[in-house]
Amino acid sequence: MAVKNIMVVGAGQMGSGIAQVAAQAGYSVVLHDISDDLVQKGLSGIRKQLDKAVSKGKLEEADKDGALDRIQTTTSLESVKDRDLVVEAVVENMDIKAKVFGELDKNAPSSAILATNTSSLPITRIGATTNRPSQVIGMHFMNPVPVMKLVEVINGLATSPEVTATVKEVAEQLGKVPVECRDVPGFVSNRVLMVMINEAIWELYEGVASVEGIDSIMKMGMNHPMGPLALADLIGLDTVLAILNVMLEGYNDPKYRPSPLLRSYVDAGWLGRKSGRGFYSYE
Repeated sequence: MAVKNIMVVGAGQMGSGIAQVAAQAGYSVVLHDISDDLVQKGLSGIRKQLDKAVSKGKLEEADKDGALDRIQTTTSLESVKDRDLVVEAVVENMDIKAKVFGELDKNAPSSAILATNTSSLPITRIGATTNRPSQVIGMHFMNPVPVMKLVEVINGLATSPEVTATVKEVAEQLGKVPVECRDVPGFVSNRVLMVMINEAIWELYEGVASVEGIDSIMKMGMNHPMGPLALADLIGLDTVLAILNVMLEGYNDPKYRPSPLLRSYVDAGWLGRKSGRGFYSYE
């Protein structure tokens, strides 16, 4: 099927990034969140990113204006009625996602594809909350969306090959590289990444090295562009904890057991960049 209209549910860092690249690629985009304040905050972030691209000479002013003109905002999931593809990017919580997908399934056209940007939750289980499991798929973008090229395409047990082919084509239209994987906890990216991040947090907890020391060793020794603790702050420590818990439950393997220090930081509200404090201070 041809995709011309996209809805992004969730106007946070990931959702606004997805909406931005979709609008820049020429798609008509509806950006949704539960309040107008959240939607406008997401739209403001998009405008800021586009302005930055213009100032660096990477984007023409006319192209920026065109992208913004293609984005509508809404606080109603009923706005999905004319959409070909929905990308859900809400909080990493199964109950919340199931509720969102139930509403989308009720209101979206019967032909619409429902994609989730989940970092770790089972696509098959999300699809089972709808009456169209063959049209539910994982479309896991990397953060920050406008910069990172990869999109993990995760097929649920019932996902149809036609839906997979369409989603891969859309990802390519967005300037991304789609890579398929099976529906396992953490998929490929986070099954590898979160173990590394968690191990770095364990080392900090045990006093092996400082925050800066651990990150410097991984950057200069392993040629990583960003250290694991700085990356955890970028992702959000609450999200890191949620993904590790999903994998611990899914695999029942203690290697996914979150560090007590990570739990303490989340309990304290030290969630990383979005809260102003994590392993580093952003205030």
